Amino acid sequence: MRLSYFFAAFLGIAAVPTFAHEGVKNPTVKARMDAMMQIGAATKVLGDMAKGVTPFDGGLATRAASDLAATSDTVPSLFSTQESDPKSEARPEIWTNFEDFVVKSDALTQAALQADVSSLNSLRQSLRQIGNTCKDCHADYRIGKD
Repeated sequence: MRLSYFFAAFLGIAAVPTFAHEGVKNPTVKARMDAMMQIGAATKVLGDMAKGVTPFDGGLATRAASDLAATSDTVPSLFSTQESDPKSEARPEIWTNFEDFVVKSDALTQAALQADVSSLNSLRQSLRQIGNTCKDCHADYRIGKD
């Protein structure tokens, strides 16, 4: 099955290289980056299945969606204080518009909780919704990666 341009681009965004977080000195920023990497890892599991890189596995997809929801649920608390680091990818607008940031973060949690991973086709549809929530937040609150 041919993937849409957006879907393919989203899957590339989800596979964030770990070396990007080397040298982070602020432990709060590091914790945020670690959470985003966990979100990316869970999304990559789903994306690899959706792309056919790995076989569809309903149990593994369920665990990945659950991990995604649990980790994304922690995001607002991880950003509750404004801290920075030269390696941070967080825009200062997070804290000037924190309510919107929380709404967008909660949308990811809800998309992950509501993800239907019972079949490959339903996984693909759910992953599009998850990807849209990531894109919406990153467009406003992440520095220059998207």
